Amino acid sequence: MLDPATANALLEDNFAPWVQALQPKVSDITPLSAVLEIPVTAEIARVGGIVCGQALSTLADTAMVFACAGHIGEFVPVATTNLETRFLSAARGDAIRCTAKVVKGGRALIFAEAVLVSLPGEKEVARASATFFKP
Repeated sequence: MLDPATANALLEDNFAPWVQALQPKVSDITPLSAVLEIPVTAEIARVGGIVCGQALSTLADTAMVFACAGHIGEFVPVATTNLETRFLSAARGDAIRCTAKVVKGGRALIFAEAVLVSLPGEKEVARASATFFKP
């Protein structure tokens, strides 16, 4: 089973520099879920301090990849075959937390969902779903 410290090391070693530029941190990982947070910085905020959708989608995808890793029990590269992000409200605040969970895992495909909230305040700002191919 993966723990947050191991997951954060895997994040640094296996994800592109532009993903790492978001400063994601894994705060929890279980066999069915993963929780990641990113700080809201000037680099990802646009007019009015609203976090750009690309950053939110990237956070959701990354969190769901770690939910897959928790489900598998180890980090195995998976390929995103489908990603849908629904933006519900302007994302503002100090940080964005994403809680991702595996909905169903099969031999080749894993289905996951994610909920993103702004901090402080726990305001839901987006939801995402994705399908991952496990080689």
